[in-house]
Amino acid sequence: MAEPRTVLCVDDNQELCENLREILEDAGYRVRVAATCSEALDAVQDGIDVGLVDLRLPDGDGVALTRRLRELAPDAQMILLTGFATIESAAAAVRAGAWAYLVKPCSTPRLLLSVEQAVRQIENLEEKRELVRRARLAEKLAAIGTLTAGLSHEVKNPLNAAALQLMVLDRRIGRLAPESQAHLREPLQLVQDEIARLNRIVEEFLEFARPREPVMKRTDLPALLEGVTALLAPLAAQARVRIDGRWPASLELAGDEGHLRRAVVNLALNAIQAATAGGVVRIEARAEADDVLVAVEDSGAGIPDELAHRIFEPFFTTKETGSGLGLPIVHGIVEQHGGSLSLERGELGGARFVIRIPAS
Repeated sequence: MAEPRTVLCVDDNQELCENLREILEDAGYRVRVAATCSEALDAVQDGIDVGLVDLRLPDGDGVALTRRLRELAPDAQMILLTGFATIESAAAAVRAGAWAYLVKPCSTPRLLLSVEQAVRQIENLEEKRELVRRARLAEKLAAIGTLTAGLSHEVKNPLNAAALQLMVLDRRIGRLAPESQAHLREPLQLVQDEIARLNRIVEEFLEFARPREPVMKRTDLPALLEGVTALLAPLAAQARVRIDGRWPASLELAGDEGHLRRAVVNLALNAIQAATAGGVVRIEARAEADDVLVAVEDSGAGIPDELAHRIFEPFFTTKETGSGLGLPIVHGIVEQHGGSLSLERGELGGARFVIRIPAS
C-alpha cells in the first residue's frame, strides 16, 4: 500500500485550514497546517508533496514563501490561494513556479482536482527519474557483460592455478617433521582463505553478469528450507545466532530449486551477519492468495532509510569485504520466477526481506 501524499496548508484563517484538512483527509491525503511563513518552513523539513499557500500571510508574502518551499522541496507542487485575484498576482504565481492558482472560496471538486493534478505531476517526475536510473543501470550491466568473458579467463584461471599449487605445497608441508610444519601452516592457510574469497567474488560476478536460465519444476519448499537451515546451522552456531524456522509441512511452487536455494541462502547469510551474537534469524514461508511468500528477517539494527533504495544496486555494499552482488543476484533470481523482492521492517527489529513468487 502506497504512503499517502502530504499536503501543507498555509493560511492564517484557522477555520479555512480546518475545512481544508477535513476535505483532504477524507480524500486520503496526510495534511499539515501552518498559519505563518515560519511555521510553513518548519513543516516542510519533514517533507511535503503539495503546498496550498495563501497569497497574504501575517509574516510574509505567499509568492516568496512558494519560492522558498520549492527550494527546500524541489519536487513539491505549489498551489497559491487568494481572495483578491489580479493579473499581477497570477503572473507572480507563475514566475514563482506555482502549479495552480485558485481564488477563494474555491469549490471542493476544483480544489481536489488541482491537488490530484499536482500529485500526478510529482508521479511523472518520479517516473522520469526512475527511467533515467534504469537506463544508467542497463548501461552498467551491459559493460559488465562485456567484461565477463575477459574476467573468466584473466582472473579465474590464474586463481585456479594458484589454488592447485597451494594444494601441492600443502602436501609437501605434510611430509615434513611435525615441529617444522607449525610455522608454515598459518601463512599457507591465510593465502588459501584469500584465494577462496577471491574465487567466490569472481563466481558471484559471473553469475550476476550471465545468469543461468531457470529450469522450472515442482519444488517442495519445506524440504528446500530445511536443507538451507541444516547447511547454515554450523555457521549460525559459531556466530551464536538462533535460526527460527516457520513453515507448513506441505507447500509447493513452480521454480528452479537450485536458484531458489541460492536466493534463500544469500538472504540468510546476510541475516546471520546482521543479527550478531545472541540474535535471531527467522525464516518463514506460507501461501498467500495465488503466491508463495518466503521471508528472512533478523534481529539486527536494520538498514538505514537513506540506504534502503540502493541495496539492490550492483556493487553497492556497506560491508568492508562484500562484493555488493549478493542482493542483486537474489533480486535477479526472483524476477526470473516472475516474483518480487521487497525490504520491510521486521518484528525482530532488523531487516525483513520478503520474496513473493506465483505458486504456479
